[in-house]
Amino acid sequence: MSKPKTSVLHLLPVLIFAVLVLSIPAAKLLKNMGMMEGDINALPSALIGKPVPSLPPQPLGDLPLLTAEALTTGEISIVNYWASWCAPCREEHPIFEELSTQMPVYGINYKDDPEKGLGFLAEMGNPFAAVAADPEARTALDWGVYGVPETFIIGADGTILYRHPGQLTRRIWETQILPVIKEAQG
Repeated sequence: MSKPKTSVLHLLPVLIFAVLVLSIPAAKLLKNMGMMEGDINALPSALIGKPVPSLPPQPLGDLPLLTAEALTTGEISIVNYWASWCAPCREEHPIFEELSTQMPVYGINYKDDPEKGLGFLAEMGNPFAAVAADPEARTALDWGVYGVPETFIIGADGTILYRHPGQLTRRIWETQILPVIKEAQG
């Protein structure tokens, strides 16, 4: 008597199950190595403790242009990358309006049509002491910006103290950013 032949179709469910079981640890390993998309908040900025990178030389309309000198005045300040087409930017905008009464807040308009950026500020209010436009995201690369919104806390000496990718909320401001500011203030 000959042995019955095992069909590949009979082994297929077992092979699929084995691939799935083995892929879970591999996916976790790749994620931990930073090789898979994950929480961008978990990615540290290489710029923490370093001077701010170059700023876009292009103004946004007639608004005051953000310059490097504005970020080294001896005050802690905020730099926010934003765009008119960005829904989370719209959601976080009232927070910047409030913060602008407490410290300098600066904006960099990211990959946006200048007229739409100006329209956004006309509609929502302009919390920015000065603004620069980065329509092709050339300086955003120097800052390590992944997308908008993205917020940086700048020390009194012009160094980057903190980076927050994604929408800023009051909870994030109070639990993550304020402690950094208080520590920097001594």
